[in-house]
This record gives sequence, structure tokens and C-alpha cells, in this order.
Amino acid sequence: MKGYLRSLHPELPRSVQTLQLGGLLNALGNGLVFPFTLIYLHNERGIDLATAGLVLGTNAAVSLVAGPIAGAFVDRVGGKRMLTVALGFLMLGIGGYAFVETAWHGFLAAAIVGIGNGAFWPSQSTLLSGLATREQRPTVFAMQRVTMNLGIGIGGLAGGLIAAESFRALFLLDALTFVGFASVLWVFVPEPRQPTARAERSGSYRDVFRHRVFMGLMVVNALFIAAGMAQLEVLPAYAKNEAGIGESGIGQLFFINTLAVVLLQLPVARFARGHRRMTFLALLGLVWAGSWLLVPASGLWLSGGSAFVLLAVAIALFGAGECLHGAVQAPLVADLADHSMIGRYMAISALSWQVGFTIGPAAGAALLDTSPTSLWIIAAAGCLLAGAAALALERGLPENVRRTPHVSAPARAPVAIIDAALPE
Repeated sequence: MKGYLRSLHPELPRSVQTLQLGGLLNALGNGLVFPFTLIYLHNERGIDLATAGLVLGTNAAVSLVAGPIAGAFVDRVGGKRMLTVALGFLMLGIGGYAFVETAWHGFLAAAIVGIGNGAFWPSQSTLLSGLATREQRPTVFAMQRVTMNLGIGIGGLAGGLIAAESFRALFLLDALTFVGFASVLWVFVPEPRQPTARAERSGSYRDVFRHRVFMGLMVVNALFIAAGMAQLEVLPAYAKNEAGIGESGIGQLFFINTLAVVLLQLPVARFARGHRRMTFLALLGLVWAGSWLLVPASGLWLSGGSAFVLLAVAIALFGAGECLHGAVQAPLVADLADHSMIGRYMAISALSWQVGFTIGPAAGAALLDTSPTSLWIIAAAGCLLAGAAALALERGLPENVRRTPHVSAPARAPVAIIDAALPE
């Protein structure tokens, strides 16, 4: 027990912890709306499931364009400034969802959110990478996953109660959290100082696309997100319409997922030190496939309380898989990246998520409308395929990044990072 409790202490720079607190506030707001957006569009606004799925996919589709543009700006002006811009777009887009009356309103709000999301992830990931050492990065990104899931879980639990009274309030409250995050970011988080001047940097996206192993990892990640993470947006509609679980119960399911991630993510990241990264991704494919194969039984043979219990097991298992993903994917991207173009690498990493979230919800909602059982079988198969592809990719990885780095002693921030933390 002492070892487990010690594993929950991240021992990270204060600037990183402050940024994570801002991320927690942001995730809390996202948790208010994440489980209920598809239900809101379909059940409250009368938009058919297939179109509502396309609305959700629009967010990611716009991010496909906005992300690479934002990544180039991150390399020029820094992660802090671009993250502030991203939060402004997210505030406008999420607030716009509260006033959706027809499908085109939803598409417009989703497009604005897509611009914000496209800029958010490369900006935040670059900022986190610059504020930490290489040895600290696995813990940094694991902690990011913890705060993200903790916020979404608590927000989902509260959102289930609020949604019963007003869906509009969910989106307005989420919009306010972006204002709070921007305030924390601008006042308390420094911009990391770079070892070379930005004006001296060279390189372009062409160089990133030529990095074959990195691009292969991005394809694997896009498949994991489409077949795995993106289907979390579809699961609430299945739970409500096929298994008979209400909004409050759906919020509780997402809170269970959160507990799994919060309790397991940092210990899993610690356990991953010294182990092969691609083995963890292969195990991720097995875990997520098993989770999705449990879902159809809740709608086919169960209902009410018994369906809730089975879905709770499935979503807790899915959360354990998220911990495997969180221990490997983002730190591996940072290790493979040319840090003179870190913003571009992080933008392409975010792009792989956005491709998955473009395809996943749209395809999932369409399948849910025609064959609810087939959706989860196909999603499970996609997760298994992604895990197998990760193992095949291992041979192309440089030897020094195949395993998660050890941390022999509490890592100390480099001088440049300490200097960056001092008031200007």
C-alpha cells in the first residue's frame, strides 16, 4: 500500500502541476457535456442519429485542418500563446451548442470547437514537453490523462443531474471553464525557454511526413482512437436507447471510468518504466476489445440495474486500457520528435486523434442506427487490429525509444526550465 500511495505522487515541476490544475478545470467542464452531446442533439433537438453523428465528427474534421496550421504557429510563437487562442475558440464553440435549434447550428458550433481543439492539443503537449525533462515526460503525460479523466468523470456525474433539468446549462458552464483555464495559464504558467532561437529553426511538415516510423505510429493511434476512444461518444446513446439507462446512470458510468483511470494511471506509468512500449499497446488492443464485446449483452439480454452493472464492468475495463495508452503514446511521440519542430510533431499526433474522432462517432452512430450489436463487434475487431499493428511497428523504432525510460532518482528540471519559471 505504501508503494501504491508513493506512486500517486508525481514529483513534477510546479509549473507543470499548475498547468495540470488548469487542465483539470477544463476537463471538468468537458465532462459536463461529453456524455450527453449526442443525446442532446438527437433526443432534445430532434436531429436524427446519423446527422448528429456527423455533427460530432465535424469537430474532429475541422481539427484536421486547424491542427497542422496551429502546430506551425506553436513553433513560431510558443505553446502558451497558442493555447490561449485555442481556449478562446473553445469557449465560443461550446457556448454556441447551448443555442442549437437545427442541424446547421450544430455543424457551425462543432466547426468552431474544431478550430479550438485543433490548436489545443499541439499547444498544450508542446508546453508540457518543454516544462519537463525526458525522464519526467511519461509521468507528465500520465498525470495529464489522470486530470483529464478526473475532470470528465466528476463533470459527467454532475452533468447527469444537470441534464435532467437543462441541457443548455451544461454547455454554458463548460464555456466558463475555458475562461478559468485561460486565466490560470496566462498568470501562473511560463513559456519554456528554448535552447535555440525560433528564427534559426528549419524544417517543415514534409520532414515530419518523411519520418516513417512516426507516421506509422500515427496510423496505429488513429485506429485505436476510432475503434476505441471515439466510441465513448456513442456509448451513452446505446445505454439510454438500448439498455434503458437514464442520464444520471450514464453520468455514473463515466465516473466509474474516471475512477479506474485515476487509481491506475500513475501506477501503470511507473510500472511501464523499462518495459517495451509496443507490448503495452498490443495489450491495450486486447483490453479494449474485451470491453466492447461486453456492451451488446447489456442491450440484448439485460435492462435496468443488471444492464448498468455490466456496462460498469465494461467501462472500468476500458479505463484500464486508457492507462496503458496514456503510459506509452504521448511520451513516445515526444521521444521520436525532432524538437526543433516539436509543435509540428505534436500537431500530427493530435491529427491522429482527430482522424479517429472524425471517423469513429460518425461511423458508430450510423451503425448504432442500423445494427447496434454489430457496432461493438466491429469496434472490438478494430482494437485488435491496432494492437497487432503496434507489435509489427516495433522493429522500426530506434533502440533507445523502444522501452519507457527508467527514473533512477527524482528528476530535476534543467537550468533552462528553472530559469523559465522565474518571474520576468
